[in-house]
Parts: sequence; structure tokens; C-alpha cells
Amino acid sequence: MFCKNCGQPYVTDQAVMCVKCGAQKGVGSNYCPNCGQPTPLGNQVCMNCGIALNGGMYAPVSAKSKVAAGLLAIFLGGFGVHNFYLGYTGKAVAQLLITLLTCGLGSVVSGIWALIEGILILTGSINTDADGNMLKD
Repeated sequence: MFCKNCGQPYVTDQAVMCVKCGAQKGVGSNYCPNCGQPTPLGNQVCMNCGIALNGGMYAPVSAKSKVAAGLLAIFLGGFGVHNFYLGYTGKAVAQLLITLLTCGLGSVVSGIWALIEGILILTGSINTDADGNMLKD
């Protein structure tokens, strides 16, 4: 992954800012975050690697499915399975613990919570995974 402000590669994928220019990760639109080549403002795709830039704003598409996440939420959401799938481990553990530590009595609460999240995922109101990548249709 490359800095969108200066085009230099990040030291690690977990970096929160560029060590060369100090820009926060994801800030800028001068360079392609996939290949690091300059991209004129307003380009829809990188002319070097062909990745979608969305008008200068990079929004990678996740390998995770919106339909799968929504169905997991509706059918197994009381256990937080959909949140584990999307990478939201904190919420997932909370839903799992609510269900397990109350011997199933709290499953009504976490089940309603999950049903609402499932509907929001399927309607597109929740459309990103924990890394900020767009869910695929």
C-alpha cells in the first residue's frame, strides 16, 4: 500500500501515517494507493494499474459479501457471527458473551441487535468491513 499524499510505500499495512510526509493513512489524492504512481485529481481509475479511484477518493472493494454478512446476521447474529466475518471483533465478542453468559436469556437482546444489523447490511446502510473496504454485492 502506498501513501496517497506522496506515493511512498507504507512500512507496514498497519501503519497509520506515512513516515516520509507525515500524512495520515488514506489522506490525499495525488498518488495511487495501490501502485504509488501519480494520479491527476478527478481520475476515475489509475492509468498505471487500473484500480478504481472513485474521483480521486480510493475505496477498495472487500472480498466479503454483503449478502453473506446480512444472512449471517439474520440467522446466526445472536452469536455475533456476522461481526466476526466483517472483522468487528469487539462487537462480535459482546454479542457472543451476551448470549452465552446469560444462558441464552440475553439471546433475545443480541438477536434483535443482529436482526437490525442484518437489515442495515442488506439495505446498504452498513456497507464496509472493519478495514473500511466496501462490501461486494
